[in-house]
Amino acid sequence: MAKDYNSQSLKPFDFENLINHIPELSLIDSDINFTGFENPIDSSDMNPGHWVQLAEIMEENYSFYDGFVILHGTDTMAYSASALSFMLNGLQKPVIFTGSQLPVGDLRTDAKENLITSIHFASLQENEKPSIQEVCIYFEYRLLRANRTTKISAENFDAFASPDYPDLGESGIRLDVRKHVLRTEDEKIPFSVNTKLNTDLGLMKIFPGMSREFIENMLATSHLKVMIIEAFGSGNIFSSDWFKDLLRRKANEGMLFIINTQCAGGMVEIGRYETSEIFKEIGAINGFDLTTEASVAKTIFLLGQNLPPEEFKKQYETDLRGELTYLKQY
Repeated sequence: MAKDYNSQSLKPFDFENLINHIPELSLIDSDINFTGFENPIDSSDMNPGHWVQLAEIMEENYSFYDGFVILHGTDTMAYSASALSFMLNGLQKPVIFTGSQLPVGDLRTDAKENLITSIHFASLQENEKPSIQEVCIYFEYRLLRANRTTKISAENFDAFASPDYPDLGESGIRLDVRKHVLRTEDEKIPFSVNTKLNTDLGLMKIFPGMSREFIENMLATSHLKVMIIEAFGSGNIFSSDWFKDLLRRKANEGMLFIINTQCAGGMVEIGRYETSEIFKEIGAINGFDLTTEASVAKTIFLLGQNLPPEEFKKQYETDLRGELTYLKQY
């Protein structure tokens, strides 16, 4: 973003002026080219159509560059980065998302460090191969796996966290890449892009005192194929009979339920407590320790593949891109 000093509001930034704002880019020992959307948008307006555009840019340019850095607003960065991690098959180059909390041009902006270091991480090589071969987010000295990342602060420079997976790297006097936690793809898998997406899903966060009418209306949404439920703790809900009956009925009608935890860390363990037995009964899908952003992105991606219900469940509960930790259920 850049500040409009007349209105004092933040507006989408014209990337053509990037070098003017960050002249240090010309000092980096890499050949850098850049492109941008014809009409820059606020990241709050991001949608799966834009994810497709990003993936197609990757596809068109993949063979020409050693790595890619994507400048993105922070509000939906973790959603877009997670989505790209699923859409890019056979990825063996770095794709690093970054942005800033303060706008480019602001005296105290964090944009310069985030962008310059992202480019350095994207250009790292070992034995003439990219050191990083996955989709990441770099922010405030930390390199994180994209589909393990969530935004935790609207105020602090340290805006993102990876609650259930170690940082992939750190920027200090030197760039530290932690090889033992990096993901590598089978070299035999050729790079390809899958842009089939479907948004027939919903997201329901459970809270004490939820009304029956509200829940019934949400589940009555037309064309709804999947409902992600963010449950308490390790996957628990209130035990009202009407709610259990509603879940049984919708499951019998073919709706799929994904159970996530609304806790910042930890994972779902369906069946650990009696209050999660209904999820076991209806064959709900376990979200394990997926972040909300990764869960939404993975659901949109898998729905786009038009899989049979059992295969959808199998794929969702499988670690496809390093996004989840599997735990045997009770």
